Amino acid sequence: CIRDSTMTDRYAVIGNPIEHSKSPQIHAAFARQTGEDIEYGRVLGDPKQVEASFRRFFAAGGKGLNVTVPFKEAAWRIADERSARAETARAVNTLILLDDGRLRGDNTDGVGLVRDLKDNQGLVLAAKRILLLGAGGASRGVARPLLEEGPETLVIGNRTASKAVELASALKPLGPVQGCGLDALAGRAFDLIINGTAAGLQDEVPPIPDGCLAPGGWTYDMMYGDQPTAFCRWGKAHGAVQALDGLGMLVEQAADSFFLWRGVRPRTGPVIATLRGRD
Repeated sequence: CIRDSTMTDRYAVIGNPIEHSKSPQIHAAFARQTGEDIEYGRVLGDPKQVEASFRRFFAAGGKGLNVTVPFKEAAWRIADERSARAETARAVNTLILLDDGRLRGDNTDGVGLVRDLKDNQGLVLAAKRILLLGAGGASRGVARPLLEEGPETLVIGNRTASKAVELASALKPLGPVQGCGLDALAGRAFDLIINGTAAGLQDEVPPIPDGCLAPGGWTYDMMYGDQPTAFCRWGKAHGAVQALDGLGMLVEQAADSFFLWRGVRPRTGPVIATLRGRD
């Protein structure tokens, strides 16, 4: 489609709460870097009128939305068409307004996680034993891209074992995956443990057995904060070679969204460095 060069395209992130989001800062940096004429804001979504919150933004001329907690599943439902990775996740973090007025839903969380681990941190995921904690929307969003990297195994551990087993069953055609309760992890060791639970919101860590992290193993918390998260602290205390938070994933998934909207892929390294205070 041909854009009117006199118009600034509007994008935003929608969630509740939303004032803490770094997405406007990230996308403003991408726009400066690429010369794209966009503005990007925050939208406080109404949990009682989620669909109306989405519709209002697009009716007012918005071109695309990032979607964060707790609206990713609602965004999946509202999308008129969806990418394969969004279908697998049954969650959408990126909504794209198509030329015909329909909404396309995609999920860039998983590719953001994989890019941060592989490209930014240099971790090879192939043949690794990976434990993914949680079976909610966050874990569903990253499970498929993790399996596409060819791990030796992907184990989904969850407080409610049936949810982990259900998710693993849906993913079976994609690779070696199984689901279980957290107590069933006793006696098993993993090269990479990824926290996709919301326990960190209460500054807590999922109750996994001691010994789950193999010697030389890494931990990764999909959450991030100005201070080390509870799971990052757990990783360090249990001998993790690297105990990483999700800031790099946040920037990488944002870059993929930016590419889906604008057709231009920004460089993520300088933006991550700025957010870490290292520029």
